[in-house]
Amino acid sequence: MERIFEDTSTAFALKSDSELERAYFLFKMIANEPLVRIGTAMTNFAIKAHLPVDGLIRATVFDHFCGGVNERDCMPVVDKMYEKGVSSVLDYSVEGQDDEDPLDNALNKILEILDFVKQKESIPFAVFKPTGYGRLALFTKITEGKTLTGKEQAEWERVINRFDKTCKKAYDLGVSLLIDAEESWMQGAADQLVEEMMRKYNKEKAIVYNTLQLYRWDRMDYLKALYSQAQEEGFKIGVKTVRGAYLEKENERAEEMGYTSPICPTKSATDENYDACTKYIVDRLDTISLFAGTHNEESSYYLMDLMKNKGLAVNDDRIWFGQLYGMSDHISFNLAAKGYNVAKYLPFGPVRDVMPYLIRRAEENTSVAGQTSRELSLLKKERKRRKI
Repeated sequence: MERIFEDTSTAFALKSDSELERAYFLFKMIANEPLVRIGTAMTNFAIKAHLPVDGLIRATVFDHFCGGVNERDCMPVVDKMYEKGVSSVLDYSVEGQDDEDPLDNALNKILEILDFVKQKESIPFAVFKPTGYGRLALFTKITEGKTLTGKEQAEWERVINRFDKTCKKAYDLGVSLLIDAEESWMQGAADQLVEEMMRKYNKEKAIVYNTLQLYRWDRMDYLKALYSQAQEEGFKIGVKTVRGAYLEKENERAEEMGYTSPICPTKSATDENYDACTKYIVDRLDTISLFAGTHNEESSYYLMDLMKNKGLAVNDDRIWFGQLYGMSDHISFNLAAKGYNVAKYLPFGPVRDVMPYLIRRAEENTSVAGQTSRELSLLKKERKRRKI
């Protein structure tokens, strides 16, 4: 397999010299763990104290990792990437709330986004988080098999209704819908809901996609059981595969509460689990469609190899590669240049409301071994090529 991810001229073709310098500066900052902790604390304080920091945030970290403050604000970024063959997934990245009004607001926002993206060939997917539609504690109680009170049951019915409204609209519009995964202790209830939506709306093709976090050692068994159900009941499966974003939180909770951690014991075990799942899906494309959410070069090459060995077209519409905006451009743009289906998750929302997402992004980059250093080495290479 040709090693395509070293081509920095393709990777950073859309970045001006000043944008390249900003990216280099940001990743240098993110590489410094104490600096990330201090910056996070200062940013949280500034926002809570209502200090006028929006402009500074917007000009630095926000514009690097986010598309804009609303859908239309994102379109220059969307259009620019699409010229290079990279599609977008508009991700309304305002964190979930516990009150009913924000939950209904989130529903209305996702329904608006579905109408918006239906008109845009460059935005083939929509996305939402389960806790955007219901309280984490409610999902957790159902996952743990506890009996709901009458009030909680009514609340859960509203959650089901939000899911159903969204999935039906996606089905009616023909827009694929990615549903994110969250903490393991709430995921069981989310899985049940998403499976029900697949039964209703994935009869002809995958519209609704569940997310598998493959740092969890039990997710392959879950997928195999879901595949058996799909075969028996006659529906299609949409799967977004990721490694997972809650590793420290998962391990800490398991240790505190005295149960076996759901997380694979090593990074290499996670990698093996991810690639095994990829092969399982590619062997069953008649039933399962794949959105491979990965910043891992070797997993990307592995999927490319599987496609080649199966004689699949690089743009087979059942297989998409996905990365986050502001990261792994060397994967996204080089894949797109070769004709593969690629989509960037493009977060957006009011600057202050998106800050929890941005802080998590910085913390994850700091904790993921090799991610930030790889970004820096590629940015350095491109700076040298341009003689900046």
